[in-house]
Amino acid sequence: MALGTERLSVTEKVGYGLGDAAANFIWQTMITFQLAFYTDAFGITAAAAGTLFLVVRVFDAGFDPFMGVVADRTNTRWGKFRPWILWTAVPFGVIALLAFTTPDLSPSGKLAYAYVTYILLMMVYSANNLPYSALSGVMTGDAVERTSLSSYRMLFAMLAQLVVQGLALPMVARFGHGNDALGYRVTIGIFSALAVVFFVITFLTTRERVRPDPQQKTSIRQDLADLLRNGPWKAMFALTVVLFITLALRGGVMVYFFKYYVKREDAFSWFNVIGTGATIIGLLLSKPIAERIGKRRLFLYGLIGTVVFTAAFILLPPDNVPVIVITEALRQFAYGFTIPLLWAMMADVADFSEWKNHRRATAVVFSAIIFGLKAGLGIGGAFLGYLLAAYGYVPNAEQTERALLGIRLTASLYPAIGFALCAACLAFYRIDKTVELEMSAELIERRATFVTPLPTAP
Repeated sequence: MALGTERLSVTEKVGYGLGDAAANFIWQTMITFQLAFYTDAFGITAAAAGTLFLVVRVFDAGFDPFMGVVADRTNTRWGKFRPWILWTAVPFGVIALLAFTTPDLSPSGKLAYAYVTYILLMMVYSANNLPYSALSGVMTGDAVERTSLSSYRMLFAMLAQLVVQGLALPMVARFGHGNDALGYRVTIGIFSALAVVFFVITFLTTRERVRPDPQQKTSIRQDLADLLRNGPWKAMFALTVVLFITLALRGGVMVYFFKYYVKREDAFSWFNVIGTGATIIGLLLSKPIAERIGKRRLFLYGLIGTVVFTAAFILLPPDNVPVIVITEALRQFAYGFTIPLLWAMMADVADFSEWKNHRRATAVVFSAIIFGLKAGLGIGGAFLGYLLAAYGYVPNAEQTERALLGIRLTASLYPAIGFALCAACLAFYRIDKTVELEMSAELIERRATFVTPLPTAP
């Protein structure tokens, strides 16, 4: 019987986690290096790249609700969401490689090529990652197991981030032999191949157990109406938009921070490796602490710590790399608590909608949140490009004091404000530990009346 209450095996949790590792081989390369790739290797201006990020990511964000509707209405012998991970695996890898390929075109031709490949990459990411994210909401209905599942997911995502941020630039240098365009192409080709393999493993090792009432009528209008009445969803949507504006802004500027302010581009990989290691420690501690004090409270504490250590970067001198790295490690440790909680809380929001409205639309809930994620990334990427241009950034040149100030502010005070706004959003998220337990118990009782057999394993 698939009540959604049984414990998940370690194999299934690891298999699920590998899916986010796969996505992050490509996603983290985009977040951390794509602006630098476009400006310093591909040959388009920071302002043009900023506009590209804004247009493409906001356009793609509009694709997510459509994808959520499609995923919720997908019915196969493997479930609703798992098949999409398999169907999109190879296209995801191929398009990622094309997005980091530099064709011999005119400046306008290069810009057009960047738009086309980036649009395709973001769309295939949606078709893959939205069902993948929604899958966590239907693998189990147990709130504790979901937090554990999200911890596995984020652990593997962080390990992939560790690989990308620690090895990407050395790989670009090694494979490019002075030709960054070639180096990026070979590096992303290797990451893409690994991603395809991991997506297939995720498909093979996971199962869907929580299902909507078979008597539930399909209605897109009702799905959206339920969403707009869902207070916790509104809080998480606002938080997600602001959070990913902030992450795009801060994540994208750090390569510039090390290249032009610290003037130790060689130290950037170690900075990322140590910071990501600290994130993993915070992530691993997140589950046991959340079980004691609740997801919402721990999320708030993690954000407060992130604000403090992010803001501290404005005070750091360029010639003291150890202090810069230690400050980042403390910042990442605090932020690490929040990473699995975001996705576990999204699954709780889907349960809240089912609890209140007696209807379940998992992918629609996740797609609306991921819409906020994509919009935030688009706005944040655009802000970064525009800020660099406004402060007078010139690629591959000695920067003015004003340009360096812009880079420092974008690495410190600007994102600190963003993280503080995220903390404010949690004041409107009303699913505390008591509500979570009440909701889970009642939903388990309801689902027992319409349990259906699990699908046959592939």
